[in-house]
Amino acid sequence: MDEPSLGASGGPLATVHDVAMLDLDGVVYVGDGPVPHAPEAIEKARADGLRIAFVTNNASRTPEKVAAKIEKTGVPADAAEVVTSAQAASRVLLERYGPGSPVVVLGAAGLHQALDAVGLRSVGVDDPDAVALVTGYGPDVVWRDVMRAATRVRAGLPWVASNTDETIPTAYGIAPGHGVMVTMLRDFTGVDPTVAGKPERPLLDETIARTSAERPLMVGDRLDTDIEGAVRLHIPALLVMTGVTGLAELASAPPGLRPTYVSADLRGLLVQHEAPDAEDGRWRAGSWTAHVEDGRLEVAGDGSGSLDDWWRVVAAASWNHLDETGAAVDTSGLRVPDADGVAGRLEP
Repeated sequence: MDEPSLGASGGPLATVHDVAMLDLDGVVYVGDGPVPHAPEAIEKARADGLRIAFVTNNASRTPEKVAAKIEKTGVPADAAEVVTSAQAASRVLLERYGPGSPVVVLGAAGLHQALDAVGLRSVGVDDPDAVALVTGYGPDVVWRDVMRAATRVRAGLPWVASNTDETIPTAYGIAPGHGVMVTMLRDFTGVDPTVAGKPERPLLDETIARTSAERPLMVGDRLDTDIEGAVRLHIPALLVMTGVTGLAELASAPPGLRPTYVSADLRGLLVQHEAPDAEDGRWRAGSWTAHVEDGRLEVAGDGSGSLDDWWRVVAAASWNHLDETGAAVDTSGLRVPDADGVAGRLEP
């Protein structure tokens, strides 16, 4: 039986790592409110010496506005701690074309400010001297500019996209994100852009460089951006189960989307993580055990186990089964224990 992908930290994550790169939506806040336990966990982690970077694929807001939104949830934040995909895209363009280069911008204020901050020059879509196009989410971008940009990219103008997020949360529900426009432009032009945001390298590379991190830790709630980005950079990642990833998604994660650590929420930064042990076809962490029987995931415990340990045995048993058989486990009928990790045997 193979060992699970989950790792052991050798100490609390806040003391093992020097910088935690925190995704925002689903990790620090949801809408305008804090994720439960996030403010106090971040405060305690900082007291333990962990430096914090707030990392976001959102290219529309300026770092100042992102920091203000974070602070409204009760988490102190400075604009200097915020790293956006707009800043990462600007760094890519600066390194390729140099200061003062004219770049066509399709996006919001955050993208324009990011270019200005590194000495690039934002120009209109018809500027003949433009060396590249950069795109990001912008609710006020007009269709005629999108059409003109598309024809210029198809004619050879280099293109950098801030991110490829297909959806964004709004006050009126989940709406199309910048990734929808990227797909449209890609289909029309036949050109794949250079992407700055997660899971591509530029955003995390920018964060590591800016913080001088020697032992960085990525922390996120999405497997296909936060965790995949960390895997690509070969850095550890903590998945918190407070956002978009649920039981079925975690259980069916292939190797390239698997976190090093998993916890119920950001309090996972404050504890030492142990990998589950395997014995007689069962995976054990604390008082929880998990195994797969006839393709179905079974979890048992005495009601005293922690929620973090429940997630660990679920991940270990599920991934081992997936690796051995190529088939995802059936998680139907399982229910997640309550917030304190208290539950009896989990049966349909």
